[in-house]
Amino acid sequence: MKFIIITKKFWQKLNFKELDKRFIIQNNINFKVIKKINPKIIFFIHWSKIIPDYIFKKYLCIQFHTSDLPNFRGGSPIQNQIINNIKRTKITAFKINSIIDGGEICLKKNIELSGSAQSIYMNIEKKVIKMIQQIVNKKKLKFIKQSGKGSYHKRRKPEDSKINFNKQKSVTDLYNLIRSTDADNYPKAHLCFKNFIVELFDANLKSKNLYAKVKISKKR
Repeated sequence: MKFIIITKKFWQKLNFKELDKRFIIQNNINFKVIKKINPKIIFFIHWSKIIPDYIFKKYLCIQFHTSDLPNFRGGSPIQNQIINNIKRTKITAFKINSIIDGGEICLKKNIELSGSAQSIYMNIEKKVIKMIQQIVNKKKLKFIKQSGKGSYHKRRKPEDSKINFNKQKSVTDLYNLIRSTDADNYPKAHLCFKNFIVELFDANLKSKNLYAKVKISKKR
């Protein structure tokens, strides 16, 4: 019995060392490999691309979405929730179907949205690995249909990381923007001033004041 885990990024490779030889890790969808392995379940972690229907119709595919589904379906769920000042949410494991983040749910776990996006992603990955172990060890999986209207949010674009004082009207708003973008390979919260870009990261709130590290570079 084999399982495949498809993830576009490893936030902390030590997390995956907990898994045994039943698990094959891939960083892309390779149907030939999947067909050869013939897995019982394919898990998707940190995956934002559309999964072809010939995959999820032939194999049981379970994806992990960091929101309390059906709330905050769609792209950039971590960033969108932080921007909306949500402090606690869920990691939802659901069966993939033709509706974006709309499949039946088999497991939810609590997660805190405190600290930088980097630390949040690392914590999510650690919890997801434990959720995967819990799922594969169940004798029978039960899936429950999502209930309620929920909400859908678009994937944030690089230009959304630009500080806009019409949107970030308080110190807390600015803090949330900075930490929501503070992860590897994410466009940092920034200001543009003449020929310079001012990036902010590693933010902290102390006594209602915001402290952050700054990187200043010339526009390319």
